[in-house]
Amino acid sequence: MKLALVVPGGVDRSGEYRVIPALLALIERLSLHHEVHVFALNQEPAPAAWDLLGARVHNVGRGATRVRAFRAILREHRSSPFCLLQSFFSGGCGLVAVSAARVLGIPSTVHVAGGEPARLPDIRFGGRLTWQGRLQERVVFTAASALTAASAPQLDLLARLGVAARRVPLGVDCVQAWPARAPVPRRAEEPARLLHVASLNRVKDQPTLLRALAQLAQGPQPFHVDIVGEDTLGGAMQRLARELGIADRLRFHGFMTQRQLLPLMHAAHVLVVSSRHEAGPVAVLEAATVGVPTVGTAVGHVAEWAPEAAIAVPVGDGQSLAAALCHVLADEELRLRLARAAWARAVWEDADYTAGCFEALYEELTARPRRAATMAAARR
Repeated sequence: MKLALVVPGGVDRSGEYRVIPALLALIERLSLHHEVHVFALNQEPAPAAWDLLGARVHNVGRGATRVRAFRAILREHRSSPFCLLQSFFSGGCGLVAVSAARVLGIPSTVHVAGGEPARLPDIRFGGRLTWQGRLQERVVFTAASALTAASAPQLDLLARLGVAARRVPLGVDCVQAWPARAPVPRRAEEPARLLHVASLNRVKDQPTLLRALAQLAQGPQPFHVDIVGEDTLGGAMQRLARELGIADRLRFHGFMTQRQLLPLMHAAHVLVVSSRHEAGPVAVLEAATVGVPTVGTAVGHVAEWAPEAAIAVPVGDGQSLAAALCHVLADEELRLRLARAAWARAVWEDADYTAGCFEALYEELTARPRRAATMAAARR
């Protein structure tokens, strides 16, 4: 099967920087059985092409990007036809995919991978923030042959918009990138090590995280926090940490590759999520794969897994987040029970599972025209 994947980026030729690891894991697995072409809208400023993990990446570059991406897909289709178009994220990627699919007369599927169905005006976040965004999402959601999303809360959000989608989590590579490791007990005398993995931005809501940590610091539990992610807030969170008197307990690492992050994940006792919206997040799956449970706000997989495999608290509630962290860190039996349940889920729904789900969907969608043609022939 010849597949076209439309992505905003995340497929850098380095394979390490400016990538979406779960997307790379999927591309690698799809390329084992299919001819995969990835059309990246904005990976690099200038048009270019390269091979990555068995797929051919077509970087569109800046300037009339959507139009040129549309034309690039049609041009490649003329050389040998695509069977299906897949978009990761809706928005501009989804619009390119469903438009090209409609012209070519082939199925399209869109994975709603982020804030496309969300609307958070106070932080200017979400695909439905403006009327233009709402119109674009409605067009994509209506035109796609099928929609998928990573977690039950994302499916619920889509359902409230009258849109049906299938759950397909973006699982992690449990063999090479994130070798599965059973939960490890924490030594009684060992200070707690907390880990937060997310870009520093408004939707990840690090102010709630830091205020929760400030409350936790008032108790007897010694702890240290590693914060990993690109800083898009110009040092505001570092300044807030100093104002709250917890800067000595935190270390801001900035961006880290997957190989750099793995030792920190192994050393952690709890992953902390403070986001206001998440489709996943993949960090919860990565942590679970190496035996680390998550305490966080009720978004994505955190809400989906609670209370058996995660602890979820209301969004924006730093006091509840602090109380939940205190409870888990004081009860090692509970922490390990959460970790084991999360580990079982993440290992079961790994990157191989994800690829299998998408391949089954592709087979179903491409079989529909064949069935229709067969039935039409039979009627004649």
